[in-house]
Amino acid sequence: MKWNRQTVTTVVIVFATIAFTSFILKFTMDHDGDTITLFGDDPSPSAVGSVATDETSDGVETGDIDPESGLPWVLQDELPVEAQATLALIDQGGPFPYPGKDGSTFGNFEGLLPDHPRGYYAEYTVITPGSSDRGARRIIAGDGGEYYWTEDHYESFARIARAAGTQQ
Repeated sequence: MKWNRQTVTTVVIVFATIAFTSFILKFTMDHDGDTITLFGDDPSPSAVGSVATDETSDGVETGDIDPESGLPWVLQDELPVEAQATLALIDQGGPFPYPGKDGSTFGNFEGLLPDHPRGYYAEYTVITPGSSDRGARRIIAGDGGEYYWTEDHYESFARIARAAGTQQ
């Protein structure tokens, strides 16, 4: 095979693209949202000697039962990234991917959430990768500041334990 200028250029571009993509895939944001971590190596003092746990600042763990709703808790950090992004959009007031639907009244016709007057709950779409429509995943927000997660279009729910420093 003869390596002409076009072949060399193509090989260099492909190699650079692969290298850049690999770098981006390894480039992550640390949990505190301030520290940038490369290749999973966190030299910050906060990471030294820290132990990962499933507890929030309130001591709630995933799987514990919420006495108010009777539903299991799920930690915000354990939700899919798309659900975490939806919570961030709710916190900042949008913009939402489905403006005609997101923020609309959730009727709780299934009766799985605590009883409240109509209009108490609002529903928000959680993007489902690969889905050509809204998908089945939703976050339901109550007027009292509580949030619920469903990944099966209202067949089941879990109450979301928000991370410290976010709205509860």
